[in-house]
Amino acid sequence: MRLRPDLVVTPAALAAGEQALVMDAAWASLTGAFYSGVILVAFALALGANPMQIGLLAAIPFAAQASQLPATLLIARVRQRRRIAVLVITGARVLILLLAVIAFVPDPGLGLTLLIGAQVLISVLHSTGACAVNSWLHQLIPRDNLGRFFSRRLLWGTTVSCVGTLAAAALIEHLPLANPLHAYAVAFVLAALAGFVSSHYLARAPEPQMPPPAQQRTLRSLLLMPFQDSGFRKLLVFTSAWNIASNLAAPFFAVYLIRQLGYPLTTVTGLWVTSQVANALTIYLWGRLSDRLSNKAILAVALPAYFACTFALVFGDAVHGRILQLSLLVLIHVVMGVASGGIGLAMGNLGLKLAPQGQGTSYLAAIGLVSSVAGGLSPLVAGVLAHGFETSELTAVLRFASSSQTREFTVLQFAHWEFLFALSALAGLYVMHALSRVKEGGREEFSEGIVMQEFALEAIRSLDNLSSVGGALGALFPFDRLFDRGIDRHPGSPAVPPARAGPARAG
Repeated sequence: MRLRPDLVVTPAALAAGEQALVMDAAWASLTGAFYSGVILVAFALALGANPMQIGLLAAIPFAAQASQLPATLLIARVRQRRRIAVLVITGARVLILLLAVIAFVPDPGLGLTLLIGAQVLISVLHSTGACAVNSWLHQLIPRDNLGRFFSRRLLWGTTVSCVGTLAAAALIEHLPLANPLHAYAVAFVLAALAGFVSSHYLARAPEPQMPPPAQQRTLRSLLLMPFQDSGFRKLLVFTSAWNIASNLAAPFFAVYLIRQLGYPLTTVTGLWVTSQVANALTIYLWGRLSDRLSNKAILAVALPAYFACTFALVFGDAVHGRILQLSLLVLIHVVMGVASGGIGLAMGNLGLKLAPQGQGTSYLAAIGLVSSVAGGLSPLVAGVLAHGFETSELTAVLRFASSSQTREFTVLQFAHWEFLFALSALAGLYVMHALSRVKEGGREEFSEGIVMQEFALEAIRSLDNLSSVGGALGALFPFDRLFDRGIDRHPGSPAVPPARAGPARAG
């Protein structure tokens, strides 16, 4: 298969390449479903991992993003991004195939050490490949189509990931094997096979030739360039703040559900899938809004919702009754899934749009660098904190005393993992401050209310295309008039975007 850059990328080749990249995302998501996330955490717990080791496993993919620095220089010299991406990502999937051997190691401690070592190598290869892919797509995909392309790619990837994760959990819990660890070996083999199919589709996407460099740059100059750009530097501060705040808690959601709340793996993966389904059902709406409004406005809505859900997990163990507790967890995961879709899409678009044309490799690598440092340190610190909080508890009690009686009411109670969730939500306040300093450029600023109204309108339009229910909802709730009145009440608000005029467009 030809891996050299193409001299000319025709519109037909671009359309076929976009479809191949969507298929690549779908099969890559299946790899992740059978190998990473909840499955990897459960495998580590089965090997006897402690909180610090779980934090280390979570930190490795972020720390491995530092490999994007030499990858940037490699891309600048070799100038064949497709070849680099396909070769190193396929190499990572060969290592995933070899993970199956760890399940047969008789010493769980040695198996855990091998798992951590393999995760380092896999993450470094994936990070190097991601650097090549990001630069490649930055030049290949037209800027005015970024939102729709990535939302479609994320939609398929999320859908396949949901089905794959449920299948992986069912396989691991119900496969009739003498040693339960051997079921993980089957999952890793399936993950690698799906990864090889993903590599095939990735190789089919066209790669335009890289523009000639204005001058030969060193790694140091390529690295410093994004940090010397004051506008892009604010995005880097925001990105690092987000990675620190989110990774104080996110890597330990599954551990909290399995260890502290006592849910089985199928229930934990079911909650994860619930979040991803909510993500998939709304990612297309976020994509349309990002093209029409501003990514910053979307983040201003999605980030508070995400951190509110993180803080709500603090009360999970305090809810009495399994059904009520599970209902709360489902609601939290639904809202978090919707918010995560908007955050992931908007942050990816911001990086691609604020990077100058022709300099995407170094600018996007800078995002990888700050994510590496911030996202790598955060779960390590969280793992140490979780180890210290393991036997700690903080209780806020409201005491009422009268002449006849004295009563005490527990208002708030933190224990173990819940300390991390509260710290993550608190750090989210600084994330919002860092976002306020980012200038998107070429975009008007839209209020959070306008984003929510537009989101509701897009949801109604999608329903209208699927069934008569949408038309009924549109008649009962005149969101168009509500939108216009909202602007009338705020004279300083921007004008209604041109896309809002006229009849609703098909989704």
